[in-house]
Amino acid sequence: MAAGRMAKEGGQPGPLLVLGIESSCDETAAAVVSSDRRILSNVVASQIEEHRRYGGVVPEIASRRHLEAILPVIREALDQAGVGIADIGLVAATRGPGLVGALLVGLSTAKGLAAAAGLPFVGVHHIAGHIAAARLADPGLAPPFLCLVASGGHSHLVLVRDSAAGGPGGPIRDASPFLVLARTRDDAAGEALDKIARTLGLGYPGGPAMERAAREGNGDPRAFRFPRPALQDSLDFSFSGLKTAAISLLHHLHQKGETVRTADFAASFQQAVVDTLADTVLEGLRRTGVPALALSGGVAANTVLRKELEARCAAAGIRFSVPPPALCTDNAAMIAMAGCDAFLAGRRDSLDVNAEPAWPLEEAWADGSGGPDGPDGPDGPDATDPAAPVP
Repeated sequence: MAAGRMAKEGGQPGPLLVLGIESSCDETAAAVVSSDRRILSNVVASQIEEHRRYGGVVPEIASRRHLEAILPVIREALDQAGVGIADIGLVAATRGPGLVGALLVGLSTAKGLAAAAGLPFVGVHHIAGHIAAARLADPGLAPPFLCLVASGGHSHLVLVRDSAAGGPGGPIRDASPFLVLARTRDDAAGEALDKIARTLGLGYPGGPAMERAAREGNGDPRAFRFPRPALQDSLDFSFSGLKTAAISLLHHLHQKGETVRTADFAASFQQAVVDTLADTVLEGLRRTGVPALALSGGVAANTVLRKELEARCAAAGIRFSVPPPALCTDNAAMIAMAGCDAFLAGRRDSLDVNAEPAWPLEEAWADGSGGPDGPDGPDGPDATDPAAPVP
């Protein structure tokens, strides 16, 4: 049996097996995914408890925990899949964006494995991975479609353009498949939720804590009136004003000695974030005329957002697709799938590529290196981890 292939009946080569590695923030993850979109394993080692005491991710701690976890997690992913490195045909790892120290752990490990085993390597853009998660969960989802990627660090509305593969779920072969229609100009949706959750004393991570407080306390989403920010000249998101309005209102009420019902405040703020995202997405669908919407990223696990977009898409006759929660948060199955699509489209990256902590999605497919500088040019300038926790 040839390396990297599973033998089918009759000795014919089977699907390509891809080892994916993700370490961009505070999850150390590895997965084995086949080119026919089967997840053979998907292992995630979370650091949430480690960072909870700080109210956000501490980059230095994250990097050290990745170093401790990366090899055991990869070993477990291979064991769960029932394969060895000799059965793998491609190694894919997150190259950016993210915390540079954290990225380097997974990226360096992936390149070392590829070099030692003589395997091709592809560096994956983290947002491209979230988009791939939607297609991994829904093989019938085919370009063109819009994808809202909403997480603690990203709020992107991306047009995924037509595939030259010519079939639902086929690999994206366009040299530039992603067109960013909107992105956050300041705080991301998940970041705004985290900050208000911290102000309310709900802990970290804030998104799930806000949803839980609103649900368990039967919170009224109309109890407090918050703005739904919209920019006049752009589809871009902006959540800093909404966040500031919420903090100012909370301080004002406390100064007046009024009791604030946490469930109502959480439900109202959560609904404002959901409405802001949904309004922009529906306008993007109207402008592009595409027939389908995908939702991905950590905030996509929010039940209120899922139901809101599902209802609006149903009313507009738009196909709606969202991965299960395990594929919404950071994981390596999505990285493996994105790497597989890129590889089958002709990508193969040099082992000289470096981490790109601030890597625009538009540049991720600019050339064969998978990055903005090309296989022979210099890598972009390195960055240092910020000293303060990242909420």
